[in-house]
Order: sequence, then C-alpha cells, then structure tokens
Amino acid sequence: MLIKEKVNQAVDILKEFDIDCWLTFVRESSINGDPSLDFLAGSDVTWHSAFMVTSSGDTHAIVGRYDKKAVEETGAYREVESFVEGIKTPLTTYLKKINPRQIAINYSKDSEICDGLTYGMYLTLYDYLKEIGFEKRLISAENIVSAVRQRKTKTELDYIREAIKKTEDIFAKVAKFIKPGKNEKEIADFMKQEVKKAGVGYAWDPNTCPSVFAGPDTAEAHYSPTGKVIERGHVLNMDFGLKVNGYCSDLQRTFYVLRENETTAPADVQKGFDTIVRSIETAKKAMKPGVQGFEIDKISRDIIVSAGYAEFPHALGHQVGRYAHDGTALLGPAWEKYAQKPFQKLEKGMVFTIEPRLTVPERGIATIEDMVVVTDLGAEYLSTPQKELILIKS
Repeated sequence: MLIKEKVNQAVDILKEFDIDCWLTFVRESSINGDPSLDFLAGSDVTWHSAFMVTSSGDTHAIVGRYDKKAVEETGAYREVESFVEGIKTPLTTYLKKINPRQIAINYSKDSEICDGLTYGMYLTLYDYLKEIGFEKRLISAENIVSAVRQRKTKTELDYIREAIKKTEDIFAKVAKFIKPGKNEKEIADFMKQEVKKAGVGYAWDPNTCPSVFAGPDTAEAHYSPTGKVIERGHVLNMDFGLKVNGYCSDLQRTFYVLRENETTAPADVQKGFDTIVRSIETAKKAMKPGVQGFEIDKISRDIIVSAGYAEFPHALGHQVGRYAHDGTALLGPAWEKYAQKPFQKLEKGMVFTIEPRLTVPERGIATIEDMVVVTDLGAEYLSTPQKELILIKS
C-alpha cells in the first residue's frame, strides 16, 4: 500500500537528515487537514491525532478510538494507540519513552505544503511538551516533508503517468472538436464530458479546469472559460489536468486557428511557438540533481527575452504530485513571493512542469506545459512534448 511505502521512505529520510522524530499533529482533518496526511493515514481523523516516524524505524500513531481501525489497516505503523478522554498522556508517555533530540513538526515559514499545523494546535503541543521539558526540542519538519513529497516512488510515478495519458487522450479528442465559431465554454464542456466518460477527477477546481483562452485580450490564466468565440487567425491555448489514483497531471497545449487561405501558421505565430519549444528544451537539458531551480528558470527566461518578448510573470515550473501545484522546490526566479523555493536543489524523483509563455501581438498567448521527472542523469519527459503547433482547420 502506498501509505506504508511512503512511511518507510520517511524512515530513511530521517536518517539522512539526522533527525530523531517526525511528528504530524492534527485534528478534524476534514476541516483543517495537513497536506502530509495523504501519506500517513488512510482517511480523515476526528480528534487530536499524532503520527510519528523515527529514524530508528519505529512508527507510532495515536488517534481517537473510532479512528484506530482505519489507521491500523494502512499497515504503516508498528503500533496504533487509541484514546478516549485525551491525547496528552499517551503522547507525552511515548515521547518520553523514545526521548528524541529533536521533534520535527508540521510547520514551515516558506513552504505551504509543509505548513499544516495551525497556531492553536502548535500552542497545544507546546504546552504538552513543556510539561515534560521537551518544548525546546521542536523544529520545522520542512526538510522531511519536502523530501517525502518530492521523491516520487515507482508507484507514484506510475499513477502520474496514467493521469498524463488520460489527459493527452482528451486533448487529442478536443483538437478535432475545435472549430471557428465555437466558444471557450463549449470547448470546456466537451472536455468535461470526456472526463465524465473516463471516470476520473480534475487536478484542480473544475470551474477553471480546463481553462480555455481564445485569441488576444484574455485573462491569460486561472480563469473560467467564457462565451468568447474562436476566430480564424487567433492563437488558442488550454490548461488542463486530471487526478487519477490521487495523483495529478498538469498540461497546456497551444493551437492556431487557420484563416481560410492558410495551410500553415503565419510567421509571427510560428516564431512565438518555436521560441517556447526552444526555451523548454534548453531548460530541460540543464536539469539534473544538485542544480538550483532559479538557474533553470533563468535559462528559459533569457531565451524568451532575447527573442524580443516580455518575460513571463510566473515561475517556469512547479512540482506535481497529489496536487497540481505540489512540493517545495520550484523552477522559479528569486522573487519575494517564492521565498526560498527557487534556491532548493533538484533531486532524483522530483516531477516538474516546464511552462514558459509569451504573447503574440493581436493573436493570443503561446504556451506549452509539459511534465518531466528528474533522474540521476538529467530529466526525462513524462508527457509527450508538444513540438508542433496544433492547426485548426474549418
């Protein structure tokens, strides 16, 4: 089972970082769920719950009485302890028994994916540990959580590949559906019918998945399809992803709607598209373990700008996993909003999008988003890269 696989992986990660204990502390997780709970429990939990993994290989969960069986069935824990009146006594008793030098808990200043502990829960835990003199042993679990999320196992990669394949299948079908005169919403509705037929989920909010942007003067990203009509001579781009077995895809494709007398895209559209392809390929070739994310972003960004286009207003690529935007390390510039994420080093098993964009004046946005996995030697495509414009005929 995947949970057991990831918990076992966490033991090795704790050894690597020389941290004794990783403690994830949650309550009413259907309301205030921690992002790491996907890797630690088979379902939501109700009362205060603690999931602990140690570098010695001990795995221990303390949950409310009615949550015990579901957690036991994950097979990930040597012991699942339950309580009725409160968690303080079993939790402090266990921690005194293992006597860890550090207790890495689920908060982070820079990474939202590692920051599931609410302030109230922090105060509760702090008070518990103060009673036994352990309160100064608390540290952030950011390094541990990041590694567990980012280092994809074979099972996780298989799930991501399946999500990508189904996404590409729907892109192929919608390419035959798009015609001048149809509008963005009609195209999105066609794709949603295909999602329903496939029996899978969306990688993000279906109000904006898929996103469809026809021609110039659009919202550009993160916006619902509108009644805007597809016109000849315009660029059309779409952002779309699926969730399969709990894992996501996130792809973008660019189309050109031929005019009646055209058989190929005009020079300005082709130049923009070719620039995007070149920036992706060059960035991908530079990706390997140990390289920092901002270095890869700069390679792609410089190609776009040197070709005469404005730089894109976002990171080159983000990680994908349980969420469409996942992980800590980022292929991004050193901007305030990205904090320390662009300075994280790439590691084997990380799955990234690569998604530069540019504006072709009076035509629309040209962009491609493909997915790669970092390997020992570099990066490999997980998706089938778009190398040619998809031409829409009447």
